[in-house]
Amino acid sequence: LRRLHERSPTGFAIGLHIQFTTPRYFFQSYSKEWLDAYSAKGFVMNDPIVHWGFSNEGSIRWRDLAQTDPLGVLSEAAKFGMCFGMAASVMRGSSRSIAGFSRGDREMTDVEMAGIHKDLRALHDATIGMQTLSPEIHDTLRQMSIYLTHG
Repeated sequence: LRRLHERSPTGFAIGLHIQFTTPRYFFQSYSKEWLDAYSAKGFVMNDPIVHWGFSNEGSIRWRDLAQTDPLGVLSEAAKFGMCFGMAASVMRGSSRSIAGFSRGDREMTDVEMAGIHKDLRALHDATIGMQTLSPEIHDTLRQMSIYLTHG
């Protein structure tokens, strides 16, 4: 998570092991202002990153999702400094993880995208068998999520 955070200077959202529409684990480091706007406008139902992630595996730049963004979720994100980014999706067996990663300064290179996707796959694989977590691990993950969201 730390490496993904470093590679996504303006934030990320990672939903691991999504069942129906709810991830077993959810990590985000986007700004509170963006999270508030995203929630207030109900963007999750129309987010091209989420739609692409449920239908595909691999990774794609946000710019290549523009034609599937009729409500302008990605252009709205740019107003909050998230001008460039990528979506990534991993599927193993019946378990899917979806994530979005952003930068404000430039497009991610192919090498950066490959590294981010590799780290997402590793995170997905490392948590795939975890049905219940010890209280200590659960607390550590919760603290990491709070730090990433508000740090």
